Amino acid sequence: MRYREGQEVDPDNPYPESTMMMMEMAYWMSIPFGLLLLWIGIKGRVMWLKVWSIGLMALGIGILINEYFELLP
Repeated sequence: MRYREGQEVDPDNPYPESTMMMMEMAYWMSIPFGLLLLWIGIKGRVMWLKVWSIGLMALGIGILINEYFELLP
C-alpha cells in the first residue's frame, strides 16, 4: 500500500484493514482445507499428506488463537 506524501505510518497498525481481513480469512480457510486434505490422506494412505494437513490446521488455529487473545506481539 502506498501512503500519501507526508502521511505517517501508524506503528501499532502498519497494515491496512483489508490486508488483515484477507489474512484472517486465509487462516479460517486453512481449517476446512486441512480437514479435506486429512480425509484424502487417510483414504489414500498417504502419510506426508496427513502430517502436513494436521500442521496446516494447527498453525491456522494457533494463529487465530494468538490474534484473539493477543498472546504474542
